[in-house]
Amino acid sequence: MTHSPATQQYMEKQAGDLRPGDFVFPPGDGPAEEIAAVEVENDDYGVAALLLVTMVDGGTLRIAVGSSVPVGDGVPVDSDGSVSSAVDESTPDSSAADSSNSDSGTSAGGDADAPAGPAVVVPPRPETPPTYTGPSAEELALIPEPDGTPEAVVRAAAANHKGKNGVQVLADRLAKGINTKSGSCLRDLSNLAFDLCIVLRDPDHALAVADLLNVLPFDGNLDRWASIERALALSSFICREAGQTERAAVYEKLLRAPESQEEDPFKARINARVRQRSLNEPNLYDKEIFRAIDNGNHEAEREWRFLRLEALMFLRAHGGSKTIDEDELARRIGNELESVRA
Repeated sequence: MTHSPATQQYMEKQAGDLRPGDFVFPPGDGPAEEIAAVEVENDDYGVAALLLVTMVDGGTLRIAVGSSVPVGDGVPVDSDGSVSSAVDESTPDSSAADSSNSDSGTSAGGDADAPAGPAVVVPPRPETPPTYTGPSAEELALIPEPDGTPEAVVRAAAANHKGKNGVQVLADRLAKGINTKSGSCLRDLSNLAFDLCIVLRDPDHALAVADLLNVLPFDGNLDRWASIERALALSSFICREAGQTERAAVYEKLLRAPESQEEDPFKARINARVRQRSLNEPNLYDKEIFRAIDNGNHEAEREWRFLRLEALMFLRAHGGSKTIDEDELARRIGNELESVRA
């Protein structure tokens, strides 16, 4: 017997709260169907946009993230309002259906010998995104104050590497005045810190330059934050290599600052899933590196390996992922350092 949504018990639920085991009404007049799996698809900006819902019977639904959809408990009722005879009268919701329709004089009796229908599925509690706890004042005190003005810090770092054109060009530009509201200025600081550490093997001055960025708060501007994020990941790496694990942990806490900014629980859960997927499936530029090797383009290979190194440092500062643990990350970072420094 086919039951339309009008003759089944249902309510609305936000698409992002759907879980395997829930029953959802597909478009049309068909019965509620059980969900087997839910996947999230992002738009071109990395924001969750579409849910791909796979049903137990193999069908699929495409649902916009912000939609509300009709869901049921999997127990159909007949057109007169009574529970379908396919469900045993001992099913918890059958008595509720009977009392809710008592005005029409309908009873909810069923054939005791009929096979039991599907049990009522109680949806699980919504996933709660991990709670972010920022560093305390005592932890922040582990990051030293700059030795002089930001411009003086940059000049001091560059003074040790005269003749190195890349560093000198960045330092000369920054020494004219550092504006922390400028995205290009933050990128120059981040690039200078990386060059000092990775190319020139000067982690102390690299950390001093990076700390000019590390203390800046997340203001919602992702372009500006990308430079700060790079500096924090690099600083975590430098401190862990030097055995300064407590200071490294401070940078790692600051790195996760954006994770606490979303106040809407639904969006926070979606963002957490997207973030975890990016950690589990990072872009390590394998295709680009292999293509450069095949073409004999060593400079391009080195540039791609720099990007891979940054991605690996970010993953390590995040504590690894479900697919690459910290020990494996440390090994891969060592390999890439050898490659870019060769």
